[in-house]
Amino acid sequence: MSEPLASNAWVKLNPHPRRRLRLFCFPYAGGGSSAYYSWAAEIAPEIEICPIQLPGREERLRETPFTNMEELVEAIAQALEPYLGQPFAFYGHSLGGLISFELARYLRRRQGPTPIQLFVSGCCAPQVPSTDAPIGELPDAEFLQALRRFNGTSEAILQDTDLMRLLLPLLRADFRVYETYTHTSEKPLDLPIAAYGGLNDFRARREGVEAWKLQTSQKFFFRMYAGDHFFIHSKRKILLQGISQDLVLPYSKGSENNPVLAAKAAF
Repeated sequence: MSEPLASNAWVKLNPHPRRRLRLFCFPYAGGGSSAYYSWAAEIAPEIEICPIQLPGREERLRETPFTNMEELVEAIAQALEPYLGQPFAFYGHSLGGLISFELARYLRRRQGPTPIQLFVSGCCAPQVPSTDAPIGELPDAEFLQALRRFNGTSEAILQDTDLMRLLLPLLRADFRVYETYTHTSEKPLDLPIAAYGGLNDFRARREGVEAWKLQTSQKFFFRMYAGDHFFIHSKRKILLQGISQDLVLPYSKGSENNPVLAAKAAF
């Protein structure tokens, strides 16, 4: 049963008496917690969806966004500390995948509670060298053109001058986090990893996503979905089925409290 905790600026809870696992969901560059609001009603009932809201977006628009991965991860770890008293897992898409991975390693180094599983999507494994040209420092017109390739922002928004004036600092900050990130080798995580990709994603290609298998000493799950970088939206229902089916929890197989069995039965 969920602890009687309230949401804060960072964590949006969806309490439900049947939910025994918290799935903290980290946004892609420029994204906010609202990207995950619909998940609570569609995923297996034992999973409590907890979207993460980073500074600089949606209701935190007036806050200064982070531009450095290490500082961002440390701040998230502090914000999440009160919520780690029951089994939890991380899910992150694109930039959110790297954030969730580095957060899992941060918690391990500090010998605190660690996630039971890591789900990443639309994101190459951190040890895979990037072949993408940086875009975070491009002039506005070129930066917006580069964003169009991702197909994650509607043309109406991209052409709304006033709105983009508000969003550009956040987008540039998020790309700065991604483009200045440097992977440091550590031993693989002692937890299962599930990695998902889009078949038409020009940035996170199949081999780069599959390379996440080198970051775990436990089970590895790998799925490719029809769609581009934002298959997280276009294929949401089957993605949530995949998450529920790939979930690994430390419960005995015959237990009535086994969320794995309940999750698979739901689909």
